[in-house]
Amino acid sequence: MNRAFITGITGQDGSYLCELLLEKGYEVHGLVHRPEGLSSGNLGRLMQDEAIINKRLFLHTGSFEDTTHLRRLIMRAKPNEFYHLAAQSSPRLSLELPETTMESVGMATVRLLEILRDLDNPPKFLYASSAEIFGEPPQTPQNEMTPMSPSTPYGVAKALSTQMAKIYRSAYGLNTCAAILYNHESPRRSGQFVTMKVARAAARIRLGWQKKLQLGNLSGERDWGWSPDYVRGMWMMLQQPKVDEYVLATGKLHSVQEFVERAFNVLGLNWKDYVEHDAGLMTAVEPIRLCGDPSKAKRELGWENTVPFESMVERLVISQLESAKDSRPPYK
Repeated sequence: MNRAFITGITGQDGSYLCELLLEKGYEVHGLVHRPEGLSSGNLGRLMQDEAIINKRLFLHTGSFEDTTHLRRLIMRAKPNEFYHLAAQSSPRLSLELPETTMESVGMATVRLLEILRDLDNPPKFLYASSAEIFGEPPQTPQNEMTPMSPSTPYGVAKALSTQMAKIYRSAYGLNTCAAILYNHESPRRSGQFVTMKVARAAARIRLGWQKKLQLGNLSGERDWGWSPDYVRGMWMMLQQPKVDEYVLATGKLHSVQEFVERAFNVLGLNWKDYVEHDAGLMTAVEPIRLCGDPSKAKRELGWENTVPFESMVERLVISQLESAKDSRPPYK
């Protein structure tokens, strides 16, 4: 039986990856930072399945920054695939907390790679990198050969981890690689991201629970894909005889305004009646035309994003509307 270890298993990508691996017959081990919220989180359904929990799915309490504890867990689990997804995930927040970001996103990955290097049978390792490593790229779209030029502490930390995955592959002969992930969404996306902020607000406005939505830069453009597709791409990367870096992206740019227009249109609303500009939400450093070229992934893995932009937005909005209807309206 294949055995995998996932950091960040409770997040958007981690939970989808967990479900995918279980469907493929894996034994899955996951690192959980806050176990008290598991039953109501992304793994809630699996937590209720007695045929899976503690039989094929094992959740271990701890922090990926705690090297000694993590070493013990990995040695006991003996995975043959390792997916490192956990990290602070906000470029904006990294500008306020650069030291913490470098520690949790960058150095924690190096320590993890050192743990794997000491194992008798080190697993294949995938690091979830980000398009933020390109920051201000010299070309659009970007591919695996595009020079890294990060413009935030988050991007710098991701670039460090991405490069270290390459170094451990070339210098130590480990099967380590990085998936260069462009923005990818789902109903499990954290509410701190603009996509979920917009989808949730549109649903609440449609239900009469909210009157306005404040947003910053509407002209910013993103390459948005569908999270379950990107998780499938990560798994496909580790099935290759020789692991390598791959860009997982759609190759298409859409502006925040396009996202807003589509989201409100799904519910029969005119976004201009509800969206207000808030200069306080503007980011000091904005990535420039981060659009990925997924041709290598399509050619070598047979991978591509399957949910187009318009359908993705509709899925997010409908999920938020259904979720809101299932909850009680806020007190007036």
